[in-house]
Amino acid sequence: MKRDAEVLLMKRERTKGRTQQQASARAGMSVVTGRKYERLDKLPSQLKQARDYRTRPNPFEQDWTWIVAQLERDPALQATTLFSLLTERHPNGYQAGQVRTLQRQIAVWRLQHGPQREVFFPQVHQPGRIAQSDFTHMTDLGVTIAGTSFPHLVFHLVLTYSNVEAVHICFSESFESLAEGIESCLWQFGGVPQEHRTDHLSAAIRPLDAEGRAQATRRYSALMAHYGLEPTTNNAGEAHENGDVEQSHYRFKVAVDQALRVRGSRDFPDRSAYAHFLQNLVRQRNLTRETRWSQERQALRPLPSMPLDLCRELRVTVTRFSTIQVMSNTYSVPSRLIGATLTLRVRAETLEAYLGATHLLSAPRLLGKGQHRIDYRHIIWSLVRKPGAFANYRYRDDLFPTLSFRRAYDALQEALAGHADRHYVRLLHLAASTSEAEVETALSLLLEQGVVPAYDTVRDLVHVPTKLKVPELKAPVIDLSIYDRLIVGEGSCYAHS
Repeated sequence: MKRDAEVLLMKRERTKGRTQQQASARAGMSVVTGRKYERLDKLPSQLKQARDYRTRPNPFEQDWTWIVAQLERDPALQATTLFSLLTERHPNGYQAGQVRTLQRQIAVWRLQHGPQREVFFPQVHQPGRIAQSDFTHMTDLGVTIAGTSFPHLVFHLVLTYSNVEAVHICFSESFESLAEGIESCLWQFGGVPQEHRTDHLSAAIRPLDAEGRAQATRRYSALMAHYGLEPTTNNAGEAHENGDVEQSHYRFKVAVDQALRVRGSRDFPDRSAYAHFLQNLVRQRNLTRETRWSQERQALRPLPSMPLDLCRELRVTVTRFSTIQVMSNTYSVPSRLIGATLTLRVRAETLEAYLGATHLLSAPRLLGKGQHRIDYRHIIWSLVRKPGAFANYRYRDDLFPTLSFRRAYDALQEALAGHADRHYVRLLHLAASTSEAEVETALSLLLEQGVVPAYDTVRDLVHVPTKLKVPELKAPVIDLSIYDRLIVGEGSCYAHS
């Protein structure tokens, strides 16, 4: 069968006055073939007729009724699954190479009789109308801070008209992370759209009510009201309704990965350097959207005078163990606060403790539940008087600030088994009283030399500041007669005048 291009070439040559033999030769066909196409005056593709018959018997004809019944019962059944069932029903009836034939026949059946498929409807976006947000995990990119793994997320906010985006580093999908992310990104935009759409985050949306309606939580509603945003959410399980930000997640992570490859290293000296890297990347990506962004920028409403700085406030009482319970996690506080009731401001990454309006302390927030963070400096003053409590202390592992302290305790256990706890607790007291870094350095030196890091030995290596003697000050004798002489002298001046 000749191709259309060959026949067209033959016809063009004939219009130039070539003979049939010359024209056919130039087109690479015989004279007989050339005459045929010239006589029919049709192209090869126009001569093809659809074949409505099979060239060989259908091997699945006898079982086709059963196959259709299975597909009607469960349309998700795959051809390979049904073929395995057929070989069990008819052990010698089918060959392995026939599975491709069954796949083609089932594909045709699905197109003719299969279930209706979901239709997606492209939307017309308006400038300044909708911003979509979501969290995306960045841990798989392998970013490290000073050589240490940095598992984190990014809160991602996208304006659907221009696709301009903003990001904020966070560590959980909590409400505090959501609030800080929204505020940070809106201030990066420099304006506020009309609507904010998110998926069914438990931090923002309560479970569906009896009528299947999603309602915003009180704190999320307050955040939206502060910025004048209308809170909306996609239908449960329909992530494509948040499609702009979902697609931006993928594109953004690919861009971050490529930028890290160009940089030649995934390690950053500190978190601020990594945040600066991300912001530069976002700025470069947004430059490609400048045309639509100039239109959307004009449609955004102005920001409020200041951020809301929304946080969760809790009232907790310090237990006799010098600890507080915050959202199912345990934190230590200075022992002088035992029995006091504190006001805690819970933020995305930190806890702030207040007594009335007085700020007492701040601590990193723990993620998840059932975690604990005990600072030995908070409890060492009592523990040094009761060293026997160290052995079975519930949070004993938190009392090893660094690996050197852990190694020192193990060395004390081997050399001074009966007195190891006492020596180690006094070492912690020394670290809290002087400098943890100096004590750690002394421990490392002793361990390298094979010397037992007993308390007295470590203390001799550590510079212990001595208390300066405050000099006694005597009250000065004030002589006021000089002022009398000045007054008299001033009067004499006026008298001579």
